[in-house]
Amino acid sequence: MAKILVIEDVKTESLIVSKILKSIGHTVINADNGEDGLALVEKEQPDLVLSDIVMPKMDGFQVCRKIKRNAASSHIPVILVSSKTQDSDKFWGLKQGATDYLNKPIVESTLVDSISKVLS
Repeated sequence: MAKILVIEDVKTESLIVSKILKSIGHTVINADNGEDGLALVEKEQPDLVLSDIVMPKMDGFQVCRKIKRNAASSHIPVILVSSKTQDSDKFWGLKQGATDYLNKPIVESTLVDSISKVLS
């Protein structure tokens, strides 16, 4: 299966998402802020990045933009996951290069469907 990087500063959210991903056979790497997440993108070259938006040091919009502007990582799909539920937030996230934008709280079936589409 795929190697997925989860960038999430709230430990409970990170554990929930990681558990879902592991239960469907994926390998999970975790980072608790955007800067560490970007470093792991370069080091690990994951198949997919799931990133929160509101985080310390660097927000998810910045993380997505940096992943997509770097030739070494621009091929890696990014799914933004956030409690920011306004249409303008989703629009902005997709404009940064995100493949999908999911709202919190995470619905397991929605997450699994999104990942399946992105990785197929």
